[in-house]
Amino acid sequence: MKIGVISADASHESRVAITPDAVKKLRKLGFEVIIQSGAGIASYYSDESYQTAGATIAANGSDVISDARIITTVNDLPAQMVDSLTTGQIVVGMLDPYRNTQLDTYAAKGATVYAMELLPRTLSRAQNMDVLSSQANLAGYKAVLMAANEYSRPFPMFMTSAGTVKPAKVVILGVGVAGLQAIATAKRLGAVVEASDLRPSAREQVESLGGKWLDVPMSDEEAQKAKSTGGYAWTPSEQYMTDQAAVVDKALSGADIVITTAQIPGRNAPRLVHKATLDKMKAGSVLIDMAAGTGGNVEGSVPDQTITTDNGVRIVGAANIPSQLAAQSSDLYANNLVNFITTLIQEPATDDASSQALTLHLDMEDEIQGALAVTHDGQVRLARR
Repeated sequence: MKIGVISADASHESRVAITPDAVKKLRKLGFEVIIQSGAGIASYYSDESYQTAGATIAANGSDVISDARIITTVNDLPAQMVDSLTTGQIVVGMLDPYRNTQLDTYAAKGATVYAMELLPRTLSRAQNMDVLSSQANLAGYKAVLMAANEYSRPFPMFMTSAGTVKPAKVVILGVGVAGLQAIATAKRLGAVVEASDLRPSAREQVESLGGKWLDVPMSDEEAQKAKSTGGYAWTPSEQYMTDQAAVVDKALSGADIVITTAQIPGRNAPRLVHKATLDKMKAGSVLIDMAAGTGGNVEGSVPDQTITTDNGVRIVGAANIPSQLAAQSSDLYANNLVNFITTLIQEPATDDASSQALTLHLDMEDEIQGALAVTHDGQVRLARR
């Protein structure tokens, strides 16, 4: 049985879904691997490295689609490739399911499509498949380095003969995986760090990393809602949003660096920083909007562009930071996919697995497969938002 690897659009994506090390793991499971020529180049994996690992190189994506049972990808497949799918094929990748306009076509083609973003993150056995966490961890680290590069002053405090250089003040809005890594990285660079999140439970994590918690008053009812979200964002009251805006406005008015990470699956990113706050910020301060690709946390941010406001504030629309660390992010993503694909394999009937033909077991009742499957048996399974 063959697993195919499709090359991403190099204009906005440098990652590859399966790396040479992942090829070796898949071959041990009994799969053959076919990869589109050049798919790994932007991640520094040559066709020769894939061949050495045991993969077959295909001239183009169409050959991969026609030859493989399982198709792996970083982002959604191009429309022409979706049109080439046949009944029974499987597609696995980060498919932005709630915004994906091709789900009806996938279903009509009879393909089973798994969107890795939908993984139930509270399941312990699913942790090694969590693409959002693996990619966000790297993104949080890189966001701080991007900010340091844009900022015209150093991060740490310096004692010099010409005077003392004050440490940079960094504010992190959104303390998920990316936010926590951003806090840790900024602290390692010597900055003073403050952070805020909708989940009160994040306070302990922020303080354990040396950050200061920006506290927003919360009712008992809201606190209960925040605790019951399973790690995802919840919808706060208007009063909470007003109070949060006031806290954020005060913190950002004195900040040198702001990194925003807040995103909600299936919805536009919440607006955390408005023009009124931007107008109060210091000239030369920098905002890294990690949610620029889903609507933006910062008013005026543009995906993949850096905008300078009239008062000298730089807004960096960081739509796809993991792609800037393509080699490492591809390694982690490929491991996530291999771990998930392992769940699709039917257990051998005897202990002698070598004598068993590799077969798949697609089980929509399984808590992982069922959660990730957005199309199956000609139907779109995803509940629209």
